Amino acid sequence: MRNAISWVEIPATDINRAIKFYSEILDSEIVQQNVGDFQMAFLPSDMEGVGGAITYGPDYTPAQTGVLVYLNGGEDLDVILARIDAAGGKVLVPKTLITEEYGYFGLFIDSEGNKLGLHSMH
Repeated sequence: MRNAISWVEIPATDINRAIKFYSEILDSEIVQQNVGDFQMAFLPSDMEGVGGAITYGPDYTPAQTGVLVYLNGGEDLDVILARIDAAGGKVLVPKTLITEEYGYFGLFIDSEGNKLGLHSMH
């Protein structure tokens, strides 16, 4: 087993607003697709590791408590963190050193009210 986690779904109350938010902070195209009763917008993935989607549908409720998902912060966490407020989110914890060995993290609230983290080595 390479990864204990294989898939993550981030709840949205407005799928279009969430797609816009994540497209802006990740600087990537987010592809939307209807899957049964759900609308899903797939986050960038190399299909080899953990994947995920923004999901709108019955029983998907954004939250700031519970499981905390960390997104890949890229080469420098400051780049994504700088985009969050302008995209409709809120930075809760700025770029913070964990250790030199483990890199940096930051926390934010997305456009839907979910609390998420970011991780980067720089």
